[in-house]
Amino acid sequence: MRCPFCGSEDTQVKDSRPTEDGSAIRRRRFCPACGSRFTTFERVQLRDLVVVKANAQRVPFDRDKLFRSLSIAVRKRPIDEERIERIVNSITRRLESSGETEIPSKHIGELVMEALAGLDQVAYVRFASVYKNFREAKDFEDFLGSLGGHERVDVDD
Repeated sequence: MRCPFCGSEDTQVKDSRPTEDGSAIRRRRFCPACGSRFTTFERVQLRDLVVVKANAQRVPFDRDKLFRSLSIAVRKRPIDEERIERIVNSITRRLESSGETEIPSKHIGELVMEALAGLDQVAYVRFASVYKNFREAKDFEDFLGSLGGHERVDVDD
């Protein structure tokens, strides 16, 4: 493994252990060249997934992009990084075990919406505003109205 700090290819594993949910191996590494320490994760990949975007463009599935999207949605909410990691693992496993190698981006968005709906309503609305491409305040109002069972508050201009 190459050191991310100095580029040396002679790094050493100091500690290996499974992640909390058992979906990966966490390795603490040390670079003797520069003295830096860093962590890597080793995960099982059942198959190479390709995401088919709305414009028909095909790109490799990027687990880190999924993690970043969820992290943005839950920013400044009382949700820890391990919970996000578990959601990403769950969505990735569902995609890999579906038997399909080409996954519509819309399907991934729906899985994220489903996960966020049960996790945090604010994060759910944040993600929905990007996923559903809200363009004006009325889009938020319509979406919030569709959630049902919640008291609505009118705000004067």
